[in-house]
Amino acid sequence: MSTAANPVKTRVHMTQVVRFSPSAIRAAMGEVEGFNAKFAVLITRGVGTMACAYLFCLIALCSLPAILIEAGVLTQSDVPKFLTKPGLILIVAWIAQTFIQLVLLSIIMVGQSVQAVAADARAEGTFTDAQQILDALSLKTEGGLKAILDAIETAKA
Repeated sequence: MSTAANPVKTRVHMTQVVRFSPSAIRAAMGEVEGFNAKFAVLITRGVGTMACAYLFCLIALCSLPAILIEAGVLTQSDVPKFLTKPGLILIVAWIAQTFIQLVLLSIIMVGQSVQAVAADARAEGTFTDAQQILDALSLKTEGGLKAILDAIETAKA
């Protein structure tokens, strides 16, 4: 638990989250079953990297010169001709407005739901293991320490 005196340090975990790691993606895909779940986890883990953020940034910046020309900030001669072609601007608009918003976001939502179910299953397993350990350490539960204490008391008598 974090407090003002002891904050959570995200630097330790940030590299694991934002770095593109095929082995981490394979491990996450191994936690789920079925093609749709595996595909959703693959997309969610891949899109949630800084490499993908940089790629999306480059795609978005491709149409910026044409917008700046239309706004009167730049002139046609200030930028390379291919950056102002209508075809490029339409492709960038389609990627940003259609593909990313309509397709990719829904896949990411499914991937997050699948990952949440897998995380809940792991948490349930951890809770069960912790409960078994606590039962073994309890002096009132049969087995574990109670059995050892009973054996010592029997040996003393």
